[in-house]
Amino acid sequence: MTQSVFFFGNGKAEATKDDKDLLGGKGANLAEMTNLGVPVPPGFTIACNLCDAYLATRTIPAGLRDEVERALTRLEEAAGKRFGDPTNPLLVSVRSGARVSMPGMMETILNLGLNDETVVGLAKLSGSPRFAYDSYRRLLQMYGDVVLGVPMHDFEHLLAAKRLTTGAKTDAELPAEALQTLVLEYQQLIKSATGQPFPHDPRAQLWGATEAVWKSWTLKKAVDYRRVNGIAESPGTAVNIVSMVFGNLGEDSGTGVAFTRDPSTGEKIFYGEFLVNAQGEDVVAGIRTPQPITEMATKLPEAYGDLLRTQSLLERHFRDMQDLEFTVERGKLYLLQTRIGKRTAAAAVRIARDLVNEGLISRPEALQRVPASQLDQLLHPIIDPSSKPEVLCVGLPASPGAASGMAVFDADEAEFKAARGESVILVRDETTPEDFHGIVAARAVLTARGGMTSHAAVVARGMGKCAVVGCGAIRVDATHRRFTVGEVEVHEGQWLTLDGGTGEVYLGDLPTMPSEVMQVNAGTLSQEDAPVYRGFAELLGWADARRRLKVRANADTPHDARVARGFGAEGIGLCRTEHMFFDGDRIHSMREMIVAHDEGGRRRALAKLLPMQRADFEGIFEAMDGYPVTIRLLDPPLHEFLPHGGEEAKLLARRVGVTRREMMRIVESLRESNPMLGHRGCRLGVTYPEITEMQARAIFEAASAMAKRGVIVLPEVMIPLVSTVKEFSHQRAIVDRMAAQVAKESGTSVKYLVGTMIELPRAALTARQIAGEAEFFSFGTNDLTQTTLGLSRDDAGRFLPLYVERGIYRDDPFQVLDEEGVGRLIEMATKDGRAARDGLKVGICGEHGGEPRSVAFCHRTGLDYVSCSPFRVPIARLAAAQAVGS
Repeated sequence: MTQSVFFFGNGKAEATKDDKDLLGGKGANLAEMTNLGVPVPPGFTIACNLCDAYLATRTIPAGLRDEVERALTRLEEAAGKRFGDPTNPLLVSVRSGARVSMPGMMETILNLGLNDETVVGLAKLSGSPRFAYDSYRRLLQMYGDVVLGVPMHDFEHLLAAKRLTTGAKTDAELPAEALQTLVLEYQQLIKSATGQPFPHDPRAQLWGATEAVWKSWTLKKAVDYRRVNGIAESPGTAVNIVSMVFGNLGEDSGTGVAFTRDPSTGEKIFYGEFLVNAQGEDVVAGIRTPQPITEMATKLPEAYGDLLRTQSLLERHFRDMQDLEFTVERGKLYLLQTRIGKRTAAAAVRIARDLVNEGLISRPEALQRVPASQLDQLLHPIIDPSSKPEVLCVGLPASPGAASGMAVFDADEAEFKAARGESVILVRDETTPEDFHGIVAARAVLTARGGMTSHAAVVARGMGKCAVVGCGAIRVDATHRRFTVGEVEVHEGQWLTLDGGTGEVYLGDLPTMPSEVMQVNAGTLSQEDAPVYRGFAELLGWADARRRLKVRANADTPHDARVARGFGAEGIGLCRTEHMFFDGDRIHSMREMIVAHDEGGRRRALAKLLPMQRADFEGIFEAMDGYPVTIRLLDPPLHEFLPHGGEEAKLLARRVGVTRREMMRIVESLRESNPMLGHRGCRLGVTYPEITEMQARAIFEAASAMAKRGVIVLPEVMIPLVSTVKEFSHQRAIVDRMAAQVAKESGTSVKYLVGTMIELPRAALTARQIAGEAEFFSFGTNDLTQTTLGLSRDDAGRFLPLYVERGIYRDDPFQVLDEEGVGRLIEMATKDGRAARDGLKVGICGEHGGEPRSVAFCHRTGLDYVSCSPFRVPIARLAAAQAVGS
């Protein structure tokens, strides 16, 4: 029979820290501390896989009761007490403990084994009836809530009433007589609420608590935590059954939580809180205000000295910052838990560097210690932690940072108010490219619809602008310029604050502060005065020395390009030319081109756009001096550039000399039922080759001009939405012809590449043929995900969370690359493409390029680079190094 229960006690354990997958982090570390000689109360751990077995049938797995009985006998021997003995009772705690730490997500029950008889024995043994009945009322409260489902507030109501009638300010001041009465009141509450008396059989208590811990694996908060943090659903949680030690025995006892380093800053100081005469939940739940850990040196000096030595031993042994839980029972220290401590990004960076400098870990190990996705915290403004606001609603955290502004409900109003120096937040049901200027003007964007790769999310991330999308709780009424959340109405002009890192939305103008990294990049703070920045830069330097993958940025303007360079981008992997057309007066010329009756009219309008595009490309080439710049030719359907009515439609009709009715007819004729799969990308260039001619001429004229100024230009022209090599060949011929013409006219020849964006399954499947003509592939994983899975990224947000919750998809495929489907196409296309063209350059330019797990896939697949939003470049740099391993 396979062993399922593992004992620890008296300096020996049946497991080690390497058994985390079997026993969970808590159980494995309790065993490890026991083997190290750290004072740990004896106990035993039921393996994680028993949770799965129980949840499948809701019955105790066969043979487990007998194995637990044998472990319980060993525990009685080690503790010198007996479970259920009325004169010398053994009490135990029952706690959860998954493979990956999930703080506060599952259940804990203390003081199991108490009943009307054993509480009398405990009072005699301890010499303190108050302590005994305080422990008993805690058991009734926790067991009643967790196991029996009696609401906690019902117990709290009785407890508050008892404080009031006795004049006690805190629970610790309640006298023994009051606690005895409270125990009777709690027992009556349980019987009234459940129809059954509280179970006095200690073994019934033990198994009730064990089943409750297993069931807590399925609590919504635990399920949500696993989904957000990418934790597997199986094998469930271990159950840790440990002999109780008591911090509520009097002034020589206490309990606390501590970190071996400051979890906010990473500073090497012992950091934590403790309470005298308390049990663990008093600290964790905030029932009483704890004291700084340093005061323990005065109140419990011997135990504090032992704690300092133990925390140092554990940090050196585990080679990382530790989060400790401890109890002091009548002056003696006991460790109840140690685990890798949660920390901020700033602390993670500092601790990793310091551990390297202290000789505890290597640089490759240090790179693995900082979650790449956490680096976002170092780049964006944050809400001042001194404010404690109430959350109005929560959406998807699409683009990190914090921003405050007045609510506005259309892009023009956002631009108008921003031009007057007002701070605004653009609130939309969803955004479209037509809202681009409003997004530029706004401090942040809030949408009711859309997912993590929706238009608002992608554009905001590209700008490093705060965004919360898919906030389903809000109902946007753009007509009346307001939105509602339940009974709350928010009108235009009211102040909002958004936290793009958490997805939280608040009423009011909350104070924010820029990150240290951004202050250094802006030149408002020197590196000497910025320890967080210095650590950030040093860590990324180590990452750059280790990674193989290059990291580029998606950037559409010279400003974006400069920001990307500041974050270490090694080129531009995607420059979306369509965004340039929404700026200023350019939209008018673009609209004139679209509604022109013939080629001549289109060419006249394009001639106006040519110098504008050329100037943009010059700025981008200059910002990326010496680095490649991949420029995607026009991609979106033309109707996205046109007005949908109102004054703008009237103005456009006047500019091109047609009636308003005729203008609306033209606009309607360009609408498509499914524009994502319609007249867009290279199809526009095939239908209207003059568009490709203008864009190619602008690229090569800009490249030639900058080359003459000494700038090293490396243009890469990307043909979008290719489904067949013939489309690519048609467009490449135009690009090559324009390059030759410009070289002849300017007297300057510029080396360039022409490649394609693989965003259709057919393109991936015919990669061998396409690579015969194309010099590089860039996988547009946003659209490739849509076309492979048959999902609209803007609409699928309505049901994708349910798919993830129910395990149909492990992750949202627009956030984490679908390796089995989309990834398979990428692998196939890369292999076939390189078989046809030796040295074919391959990268990705979708939002997945800045997602750590997707970056790891790109490393394994042998891609040359990833490209992502400028503000995600540091994440990609670190993730690419982590993909190499330690």
